[in-house]
Amino acid sequence: MTMSDPLGDMLTRIRNGQRAGLAEIESPASNLRANVLTVLKKEGYIRDFNETKSERGHPGLKIELKYHEGQPVIREIARVSKPGRRVYSKIKDLPRYYGGLGIAILSTPRGVMSDSDARALNVGGEVLCRVF
Repeated sequence: MTMSDPLGDMLTRIRNGQRAGLAEIESPASNLRANVLTVLKKEGYIRDFNETKSERGHPGLKIELKYHEGQPVIREIARVSKPGRRVYSKIKDLPRYYGGLGIAILSTPRGVMSDSDARALNVGGEVLCRVF
């Protein structure tokens, strides 16, 4: 069965896993998902992630969730650009989420990166999701 929004599926798995208090979750693998997880790890929202193989031989990602004093580190994770409504932003027009405490993850011509990295490189792109 094909999925219309694979990145949205992974974000929902992370959200549900943290609400359930799970230490790790699994998600199907793709390059975009791995790039988003790299940004989340770099920014300190998840512990780590590893590529795995499922029982049928399909590639997957094992994501280790992060908690601080029993509470999930990720308080909110939401998809911004969806398959039915793509959201692109110039770097000047990109809002700061939660007064700069949260981040936006962008897909730019220079790769997937956080909004602070995109501001440093002065490059805009598609706003994939926001995290707080």
